[in-house]
Formats: sequence, C-alpha cells, structure tokens
Amino acid sequence: MIKKVVILGGGTAGWMAANMLAKRWANRGIDIALLESTDIGIVGVGEGSTPQLKSFFDYMGIAEQEWMPACNATYKTGIRFCNWSTKAGFDNYFHPFPTQPDDYSAPAFFYNAFVRRRGADVYAHPDKFFLATYLAAHHLGPHPDHRFPFQVGYGYHFDASLVGQFLKEHAKKLGVTHLDHRVVDVRLNAQGYITQLMTDDGQALEGDFFIDCTGFAGLLIQKALQVPFVSFAKNLFNDSAVVMPTAQVDDFAPQTTSTALQNGWMWNIPLTNRVGNGYVYSSAFCSKDAAEVELRTQLNMLDSDVPVRHLKMNVGRVERHWAKNCLAVGLSQGFIEPLEATALHLVQETILSFAEAFEQGNFSEQEQGSFNQKINQRFEAVRDYIVCHYRVNSRTDTDYWRENANNNYLSDSLRRLLQVWVSGDNLTQEIERQQIGGYYPSASWHCLLAGYGVFPEQKQLSAGNAIANKYKLETIEDFISRCALNFSSHKAQLAALRAHM
Repeated sequence: MIKKVVILGGGTAGWMAANMLAKRWANRGIDIALLESTDIGIVGVGEGSTPQLKSFFDYMGIAEQEWMPACNATYKTGIRFCNWSTKAGFDNYFHPFPTQPDDYSAPAFFYNAFVRRRGADVYAHPDKFFLATYLAAHHLGPHPDHRFPFQVGYGYHFDASLVGQFLKEHAKKLGVTHLDHRVVDVRLNAQGYITQLMTDDGQALEGDFFIDCTGFAGLLIQKALQVPFVSFAKNLFNDSAVVMPTAQVDDFAPQTTSTALQNGWMWNIPLTNRVGNGYVYSSAFCSKDAAEVELRTQLNMLDSDVPVRHLKMNVGRVERHWAKNCLAVGLSQGFIEPLEATALHLVQETILSFAEAFEQGNFSEQEQGSFNQKINQRFEAVRDYIVCHYRVNSRTDTDYWRENANNNYLSDSLRRLLQVWVSGDNLTQEIERQQIGGYYPSASWHCLLAGYGVFPEQKQLSAGNAIANKYKLETIEDFISRCALNFSSHKAQLAALRAHM
C-alpha cells in the first residue's frame, strides 16, 4: 500500500492536489507532504476559471464567503470576445456559462444558426439567447433570488497567488505536512522509480508516490523520468505573454474580456482590488518590447511607471501524465494557452481522475494506461476548441492573423466539425458522434462559430419563410429579461460576501 505521497511544488496546482487527496484519502492512513522552495516563484497569473472550480470548493466544503474575499475574487458568467471577427454584426460575442433556462432559449439559437447556414436571413448571433450573457451585460451577479427554481453555472476571477496561499493553510488543517526546501537531485531505483528527493541542505525525502507540480520545469516527470513532451506549437502559435495590473473599477461586469490585438489577444480580468491585464502573443511575429508597447497603449499607460512581467509559455502536453510512481499536475503536465481559462479545470480533472483510477486499481499502476489516454483526450479536445478561435478569425491586418486563418494543422475531429458547420449539417449530432460534448458542449461550439459570423455572406442569404422564422426573437428576449429580474447586481453580491467575513 501507498503510505506516503510527496508533492513537489506549491502554487495553485500543488495545493489543490494536496487538498483534494488529503480529503479523499483521510481515512486511508496515507501521509501527504508538500515540498516547495520559497526561493522559487510561481507563475501566478492564471486569474480566471471555468464553472468546474465551484465543484472543487463545494467538494472541499469551503464557502464562497470564506475564500472569495480572501482572494479578491469576483464572479464570472462567461467570456466576451472582441475584434476577432471583421464581419458586419459579428465584431464581438459572449461565450456564456450554462444555465438551466438555456434549455428553453438555446434551441431557438441552434435552429436559427442552422437555417442561416442553409441560406436564410434570420438572426443568429448568440448574444440574445442566453441568460448568462444578459447577466454580464447588465452587471448582475450569478446568484438568484431564493425563489428562482433553476440552476445557474458560473466561474470566478481571483488572485492566483492568494488562492495558493489560502489553499495552503486549508491543506495544513487537513494534516498535510509543509516543507520548505529546494530540491537539487532526484534519486531513482534500478527500475526507474523515484525513491528520494535530495534537498539543498542534505536531506533525503522519501516517498512511495510523487506528484510533480514544478511548473514548466517538469523536474520529475520530464527531467527525472524523461517523459517526452508533445508540442502544440504548430496548432497554437502563442508562446509569450506580458502582464500588468491597472486600478480597480468600482462597478464592472462579471466577465473576462478577450480583445484581439495585432499579434495575439489581451485579457481583462476585474478583481475587487485591481484589474488584471495581459497580452498573449507569438514571439515569431512580435518582439517582447513591441508587445509591451502595444499593451501599454491599449491601457493608456504608455508613459506609466507601473512595471510589467514578461512570461514564456510552453504549449503542449507530456506524452504520459502518470509515469512510474509520478503524476504530473499543472504546468508540469502541459499548458494550453489561457484563452478559455482552462488551466485549473485541467488540474482539477487530472487529480480527480487519477484518484479514481488509482483506487480502482488498488493503488497500483493497473489503470495507468487508460488514465493517460483519458487526460490526453481532454487536453486535445480543449486544444481543438481554442484552435478553432484562431482558425475561423476573419482579420487580415497582420501576418499573424492571416497565418492563423490559413493554418491547416488541424485534428481530424476539428476538421470534421468545421466541415459539418459550413455544409449546413447537424453540428450537435456530430459532437455526439465524436463523444466530445463532455469537453465543450454543443452550445459552446455554436456560440464560437456563430459568434464569429461563420455563415454565408449576407448577399448570399435570402429572406426566410415562415419555417425559417419559426422562433420569435422578442419572445426569447422577454423570457430572459424576466428571468433576470431574480438577480441582484454583481456589486451587491460581492458586498454581501464581505459582509459575512
């Protein structure tokens, strides 16, 4: 039996792993220790999440009133994409997180998108069909009145460094041992399994199983165990980022904003104490100095003395996330650029799937192969969705955007999805056939493709008949606005969190 698990590296990924495993294995007699060096910094700029993060805090029994104020967190109902498309009427769109009222309104959107792809001039922009979009546009928080009978999905914005610190203290309460040392060597036995981590002060830390949370360094999984890295550079060009904060805003929408710039895109993430901003770009098309100038110009801070941070990204994944007696979690296992804020979702899914597979195999390597296949499929499905953003962009102002639009390094899955869309066939059926709806549902794919205006040109469309105009937009809008009456302002909901501290 496994008696001791050693997690190397802190940050959000390391402390999420420590918390989840400490709670899950609380009665199994497994000692969990996390070893990190305060001399080694963390990336600490992943400040957005998908709705899955709520399930993590719910599982841990940590209330929003407890962690959100401590981490300067705000709510997030989705992502607005601006200037990725140059098509009239489609210069921006909102990717909403799901809500139960969508069951009523989304079919109208699917239908309109379908008949527009087949040549009918009907309204098919996604923004009028989803409750989450309305909430963001009107600065409403995601918590409805207690009488509202439907579920509402939402994510968060937060200070990643503070989340790591919060989870660190929580894990220690669960019995996780925290050690502060720098690892200088990794000892393997004759079979290639990790046995000891050697620290800079001469200690040998032993364990039965090791979790690599050392970031892009991949100290255990890539360097010690020599697991190959599978690059996504041909699919996704971006490999760099420059980030800087700006002053807090008093009232703001519960959304991330992604704005396309000359050689990449800029995020805008509102926290309670500041706004996080970053420019994600490709160093093959833009120098770091030029990227910084462009970011500062966008923020009207060209002459400001506020410092920036420059980051490099290694986009791709390891060939095997679980190898020998080591699991890679977080940046050590791979990274898909932050466009859809999937980093913590992949961390969470990796830890949960590993725990389930490890237990199913009686804490052996029996389920290792199926686990690795499962996580690889998830990485590739997320990659394909993000690649699609770039592939269907309609900008022609720079080489960067033109080459992204002409990039043919597409998976068979994505290629088929695009073929189905442009041919006017049933996209939902194709998603079901490929069994990829668990990664991104049909609504997400419809919003992306319709949001960028991937339809026949306006001059090719004809006036729709009664069948084409089956749904009345006014009825949908009225339903959503009436639902929204059950929601208070985002600002008020954040104030209520602090009132409970």
